[in-house]
Amino acid sequence: MAINAAAWSNAKNASLEVAEAPYPAPGDDQIVVRNHAVAINPLDWIIQVAGGLTYRWLQYPAVIGSDLAGEVVEVGKSVTLFQVGDRVLAHAVGTDKDSNRAAEGAFQHYTVVLERMTSPLPDTLAYENAAVLPLAVSTAASALFQKDQLGLRHPTQSPQPTGQTVLIWGGSTSVGSNAIQLAVAAGYDVITTASPHNFDYVASLGASLVFDYNDPKVVNDLVAAFADRTLAGAIAIGTTAASACVRIAAASKGNKFIAIATPPVSFERLGDADRPSFVTFRTIFRLITSNIGLQLQARPRGVRLKYIFGTSLKSNEVSTAIYRDFLPAALAGGRYVPAPQPLVVGKGLHDLQHALDIQRKGVSAQKVVVTLASN
Repeated sequence: MAINAAAWSNAKNASLEVAEAPYPAPGDDQIVVRNHAVAINPLDWIIQVAGGLTYRWLQYPAVIGSDLAGEVVEVGKSVTLFQVGDRVLAHAVGTDKDSNRAAEGAFQHYTVVLERMTSPLPDTLAYENAAVLPLAVSTAASALFQKDQLGLRHPTQSPQPTGQTVLIWGGSTSVGSNAIQLAVAAGYDVITTASPHNFDYVASLGASLVFDYNDPKVVNDLVAAFADRTLAGAIAIGTTAASACVRIAAASKGNKFIAIATPPVSFERLGDADRPSFVTFRTIFRLITSNIGLQLQARPRGVRLKYIFGTSLKSNEVSTAIYRDFLPAALAGGRYVPAPQPLVVGKGLHDLQHALDIQRKGVSAQKVVVTLASN
């Protein structure tokens, strides 16, 4: 049996520590992947510094991490789409409340993943490029296609125009980069926001119009842009995004629904070792009051709001629509671009804490990745 190791979270707010881990066994609908590359998401450091607020159910010691790409080494007895030796990307769900087990976290050499949250890779796609996709794809797909979110038409290889437009605030982010591509592949136009130096990047992904989110006139300009368009819904990415999207949706015709990817407060200060004792209380207070404020802003204007949970698609038809029916052929045919570009910052489990720290400081139009040496 292979020897496994993991970057463990041994307690709330603790730095990762590398140690031996049990080799995981798959359930009937699961596979075991030997990870060649894993990526870092804001969610990962948020769990690390604010898990007591956001993931209170998480059992320690834990293995966090969602994004992985690697090679299948074992399959469950009900698995039909994969076999040993296949190259895959997968969304690990070990920190979910209904999973909550270390074997399903990405930050280790061998991870158990669900068949329906796994997609095959073409031979031409490097593992470090593939690893940027899973959580961002899942989050964007949940927002766009779930019936309790925007409920849009599913993507296809040859989409027919719908005549509707999706607003994506934060198009150069990981979620935004994938939301643009998925919406376009479903037949929707996309209007997005980004910093000016990322305008060409988001346009290359399929956005029809791009606006500078730092421009003081951006909300008015977006309202004007939607004057002759039908809104299919909005995805709000960034701490100030939801409030801006409410004002735009309220002035537009169509689906006045906003899927929120980012809370209206930042958790960054919770990761500071020298933070004042009142920072946690102030963060909770701002989170509560800001969400109340959003509802008070939205409801009188007929705008609906809902937070996205990036793994919710595992329990509905969207998971297979994306990971089985759309993504494999789209990646193989070059119609879907692994985005954003990987920023490789390490080559082993010991580099994962460093990678988390880099992501927490912020990156633009890139995703932090660590490659894992074969063991």
